[in-house]
Amino acid sequence: MNLIDTHAHIYSSKFDSDRDQVIEEIRRAGIERIYMPNVDVETIDRMLDCESRYGDLCIPMMGLHPCDVKEDFQKQLYVMEDWLNKRSFAAVGEIGTDLYWDKTTFEIQKEALKIQLAWALEKDLPVVLHCRESIDETIDIIEEHQNGQLKGIFHCFTGNLDQAKRITALGFLLGIGGVATYKNGGLDRVLPFIGIENLVLETDAPYLAPVPHRGKRNTPAYLPYIAERVGDLLHVSAEQVALDTQANALSLFKELER
Repeated sequence: MNLIDTHAHIYSSKFDSDRDQVIEEIRRAGIERIYMPNVDVETIDRMLDCESRYGDLCIPMMGLHPCDVKEDFQKQLYVMEDWLNKRSFAAVGEIGTDLYWDKTTFEIQKEALKIQLAWALEKDLPVVLHCRESIDETIDIIEEHQNGQLKGIFHCFTGNLDQAKRITALGFLLGIGGVATYKNGGLDRVLPFIGIENLVLETDAPYLAPVPHRGKRNTPAYLPYIAERVGDLLHVSAEQVALDTQANALSLFKELER
């Protein structure tokens, strides 16, 4: 299988001690692309270093994670907009909203999201959306701004069928990760009713490792476990899942000039 991981923080410090070894394992697992979401200004150099070292595999995005939207968010956005104007990135991400960690910043999270959606529209880039405990609120914002040009992924989708239908009606994809393999993950009640043309695969490494590695450090090398589970739920082979989700990812992300 040739698989694409549409969301992995392979630049995370959790890989600093053995990143080269992990990259070799990823290649052996058949992963041909890893799209790296940015988090904040501090992660940019680490992410671009991974691109410089493993450029045939690791492809960067640019954006401000909602959990890192603080009072100085406009200064961070200024730096990120400058990067977007200097060179190519695959997407604006990881952006969105989060009501799990800090509800007090929700208003400025929404402001930061809207600014970054405007960048995506201006530059014709997809967006990669984080929406932990805030999926309905995030869908509402995308519905408000969808002019037929917005496109992207609702990363780490764990919602219900109605939410999935709202997202796909907007022309967005669902990012399916390790939660699909969890006994009480809930995606068994959603994915059989959503066509594979609406799905991409992801790990969110180093977080949310799939069964049988749940609770351990996640890696894109575990993506085949997710493909197998999605195949089981859709009654198709993991190989077919790999082919279709690969095509979905490549049609969404622009290839960067190398």
